[in-house]
Amino acid sequence: MKTLNRRDFGVDFGLALVAAILLPATTARADDMEVHIDNFVFQPAELKIKLGTTVTWTNRDDIPHTVVSAGKFRSKALDTDDKFSFTFTNAGDYKYFCSLHPHMTGMIKVE
Repeated sequence: MKTLNRRDFGVDFGLALVAAILLPATTARADDMEVHIDNFVFQPAELKIKLGTTVTWTNRDDIPHTVVSAGKFRSKALDTDDKFSFTFTNAGDYKYFCSLHPHMTGMIKVE
């Protein structure tokens, strides 16, 4: 085992400090949530979340879908593996649907 001298410690510490300052954080917030679009269904169909939570929808189907809550948010057409995220900054119930397949619906309840 190698002993660490002051110079080595200073270099290692300096590099760690620079990395912490310059590199963006990549950890997701604990309260971020995911909804999967699969087989023409939003899974889960209903979420109860806290204010400030970001929800990310991922299309796992082989055809495009959208995520639309009238007057609140609207995604572009999401191809396979595309994602759409929205951060909920107001409390309330957010009904949403796929504008290409209106029978596909979901609900986000923000407390």
